Amino acid sequence: MAAGPPGTRRLPPPPPLLLLLALLSLLCLRGRGQGFGQTRFICTSVPLDGDVCAASAPGSGSSAEELKSSVLQLRETVLQQKETIMNQKETIRELTAKLGRCESQSTAEALPGEAKAGGAGRKAAAPPSKNTMGDLSRAPAAETLSQLGQTLQSLKTRLENLEQFSRMNSSGQSSSLRDVLQNKIDDLEKQVLSRVNSLEEGKFGPRNDSEERGKIESTLTSLHQRISDLEKGQKDNRPPDRFQLTFPLRTNYMYAKVKKSLPEMYAFSVCMWMKSNASPGMGTPFSYAVPGQANELVLIEWGNNPMEILINDKVAKLPFVINDGKWHHICVTWTTRDGVWEAYQDGTQTGSGENLAPYHPIKPQGVLVLGQEQDTLGGGFDATQAFVGELAHFNVWDRKLSPGEVYGLATCSSKALAGNVIAWAEANIDIYGGATKWTFEACRQLN
Repeated sequence: MAAGPPGTRRLPPPPPLLLLLALLSLLCLRGRGQGFGQTRFICTSVPLDGDVCAASAPGSGSSAEELKSSVLQLRETVLQQKETIMNQKETIRELTAKLGRCESQSTAEALPGEAKAGGAGRKAAAPPSKNTMGDLSRAPAAETLSQLGQTLQSLKTRLENLEQFSRMNSSGQSSSLRDVLQNKIDDLEKQVLSRVNSLEEGKFGPRNDSEERGKIESTLTSLHQRISDLEKGQKDNRPPDRFQLTFPLRTNYMYAKVKKSLPEMYAFSVCMWMKSNASPGMGTPFSYAVPGQANELVLIEWGNNPMEILINDKVAKLPFVINDGKWHHICVTWTTRDGVWEAYQDGTQTGSGENLAPYHPIKPQGVLVLGQEQDTLGGGFDATQAFVGELAHFNVWDRKLSPGEVYGLATCSSKALAGNVIAWAEANIDIYGGATKWTFEACRQLN
């Protein structure tokens, strides 16, 4: 067998003695492929501490240099092989460690009886997703059950209020309706528990999961509507603006929609009462989207960022400090001329600026949503940007209010005006996904 050019074969690093014998054998064989005719080379053993080049035959200076060069190349090849193998060993160790962790995690999840108890600590195969009903297949099942349980608890509380009301009024019909709704809630709780168990066992595919989500959301909305109808008996004598909206959970399905759109506006004032202690960030109190521009007018506090007002995707940071669990009155005014804006908290101006979407009029024919940020017209909600808290007296004007008018709103002056574009009234608001309406007295906390 003829040997090829030196350095073309990759050999594993042998022991020193075997390496020496291999090198000498290779050098002897190499001479047969060099075209030296009938020249013969004599292979001579060399001591371990000797010079291999000194063993070359007399009078073969060029051959000695060539042999020396071959030895150096082979030595370099061996060193490279050794380095490569060391790197491969390190990689194998890392992969083995990772595989061990994955196997131990899979074994822990597969143990019977532990999936439900430890659901909140499980790691999903997909990247962490936002905490929404739409992402239940990727969210921890225990967390999902907790959120839906809070929604159902909210509905139960409203039923208890209805029970007290019916006892006071001895209404047999109300009691009957209450019992029907209570049974409906109990059935819904069973559905939710069954659905979470099925999610943990991996029975739902994307299609089935979407169908189940739709059924539960539809049931929640229907249940909420029936309770709201039942509650109407308690608020027939209540002024139409004395109510608040409550968004207890950070979801992508709880929201309210203003029935009326905004007209084209070259100035505006938006004022409301808000209460929240959500962290990090209270979310999006309102968003207005138009065709082709989802961020036409948005108020948002997302993550650890300060609250911001967006107009046509242009941003101004607002100096509000309101996530302390107390009611606060806030107003933002703006005019297209030079993009001048002002921010008021509890009747006092706390900030101002300019060059916020200058000479851009607010476009008409859009969708105004309370409690969610729109990524598409009327939808595309992201639970991480959802509002968590309570909101009331949301009013919109097509002009800049004066400081005195803003102060009158914040102090509940009898001369305070309602919005001439959007006025806060129950007839103007539709609610979805379990968001609730409660009686609200704007200035009760000031007494």
